[in-house]
Amino acid sequence: MLDLLKAVVLGLIQGLTEFLPISSSAHLRIFPELFGWGDPGAAFTAVVQIGTELAVLIYFRHDIWRIGSTWVRSLVQPEWRGHVDARLGWYIIIGSLPIVVLGIALKDVIEQDFRSLWIIGSTLIVLGLVLGIADKFGRNDRAIKKMGLRDALLMGLAQAAALVPGVSRSGATISMGRFLGFERAAATRFAFLLAIPAVVGAGLFQLSEIPGGDNAYGWGPTLVGTIVSFIVGYAAIAWLLRYVSTNSYTPFVVYRVLLGGTVLVLLGTGVLTA
Repeated sequence: MLDLLKAVVLGLIQGLTEFLPISSSAHLRIFPELFGWGDPGAAFTAVVQIGTELAVLIYFRHDIWRIGSTWVRSLVQPEWRGHVDARLGWYIIIGSLPIVVLGIALKDVIEQDFRSLWIIGSTLIVLGLVLGIADKFGRNDRAIKKMGLRDALLMGLAQAAALVPGVSRSGATISMGRFLGFERAAATRFAFLLAIPAVVGAGLFQLSEIPGGDNAYGWGPTLVGTIVSFIVGYAAIAWLLRYVSTNSYTPFVVYRVLLGGTVLVLLGTGVLTA
C-alpha cells in the first residue's frame, strides 16, 4: 500500500513537470530523496513517462495523424514531398536519432553516474539560465512551417542533452528553438512532437527492468504512477500551450535556479546525499 501511495505522488510529480521546462527526471530524483524514499530508479522514471507521452498522443492526435498520413503519402506520391507536414514527419524522425543513439550508447552511465544529485542541481541552474537567455534574446518571428533540416538536427541534439537529469527535454529543445528564432508556441509544440519517439521508445526499452531491475517498485505501483502521470500531464499540456502564447519562460528559469541552488546547499550541508 505504501508503494502505491508513493507511486501516486511520483505520478503526480511526473505529470506536472514533464511538459514544463523544469525537468521531470530531476524532480523524480530529488523529491523521493527529500521524502526519504530513495531513488525510484531509471526504469521507473522511463516507464512512468509513457503516461505523459500518451497524453501527448491524445492531445496532438490530429496533428500526429495529419503529419503521419502526409508523410506516408509522400513516400509513394512525389507531389506530396514538399508539403510542410511531410517535411515535419522527416524532421521528427531525424531529430529523434541523436537521443536514440546516445541513449543506447550511454545507458549504464545514464542509470548511474548521471543520476548524481550534484549533477542534477548544477544542470538545473545552468540550463535554466540558458533557457532564460534563449527566451530573452532569441528572435520570435519563425512559425513551425518554416523549419528546415538544420533546425531539426539542432533541436534533436538539444533534446539528447536531456539524457542528463536536470536538463529537461522540453527545456533544452525549446531553448534551441528560441535561439533559432521560433515563436514560443512553435518551439514548444515541436518539442512535444519530437519527444514522442524518444520517450515512448525509452519506456518500452526499460519495461523488462520493472520486475527486479533498476526500479524500486513493481508492476502494480509503476502502472498506477503511469496512469496518474497521464491524467495530470494532459491538463499540463493544455495549460502550458495557453501560457506560452502570451507569457515568457522567466518563472520557470527562476524556479530552476532556486531548486538547483537548494539541492546543492542541502548536499553541501549533508541533508541530502548524492
